[in-house]
Amino acid sequence: MERLRAEMERLRAEIAYGQRIQAHAERIWGWHSPAGRRRAERRAALLSEHAGLERVAATLEVGCGVGVFTEMLAARARNLTAIDISPDLVERARQRVRREHVRFDVMNVEQTTFLPETFDAVVGSSILHHLDVGAALAEFWRILRPGGRLAFSEPNMVNPLVFLLKNVGFLKRWYGDLPHETAFVRWSIAREVASRGFGRVRVVPYDFLVPVTPRVLVPLAARAAVLLERTPLLREVTGSLLILAEKPGVRQPGPPVCG
Repeated sequence: MERLRAEMERLRAEIAYGQRIQAHAERIWGWHSPAGRRRAERRAALLSEHAGLERVAATLEVGCGVGVFTEMLAARARNLTAIDISPDLVERARQRVRREHVRFDVMNVEQTTFLPETFDAVVGSSILHHLDVGAALAEFWRILRPGGRLAFSEPNMVNPLVFLLKNVGFLKRWYGDLPHETAFVRWSIAREVASRGFGRVRVVPYDFLVPVTPRVLVPLAARAAVLLERTPLLREVTGSLLILAEKPGVRQPGPPVCG
């Protein structure tokens, strides 16, 4: 009973948070600046590439927020369903992305209403650290077709700034994090994903570019960031982790999700 109350409180907090930030979410999350936009475009390209969105029939984006990534993923995905638990954020996303092959739903990703084996790929940006990861992975397993892929980008707890923002109380409150938000260490999240039955699990550190980088320095900083990502040891403190996995089985093309 106590666990159920905690879960309900977490979900209520997420819905209230979406209502509170929906008018300024893109700025709060750092995607509005030149560097932030460049980070987002690269992140969307990586998620699309690793999930194979251009080659599959049905993709699910979880935690779509105001549609920043939905808009970019829609340019690559053949059929895209985007969900978020916040009605306010979903409405913003729906207004932003008006594409015939994109569908939106208000839904708890840990307990979706989709039929088993509905999707070929499940992707998301900065969403797993809001969730009960075990419950979310179990649901991804249920709704993915055999051979279906996961591709997520999440904050890296080994990054010093991320560590401080996620663990120091007054910094966490100043940054606007909800109490249950966290970040991941790549070895432990890899074990967690593998323990749920997924194969070909990889967790790749990446992303040294920060949203506050001045516009004139963005090209140089972006090139330097890629070089740093390839440097042993230093790469472990990147800002983000790319989490990749696959449900075992032969990947077969399935029907698109009907709107």
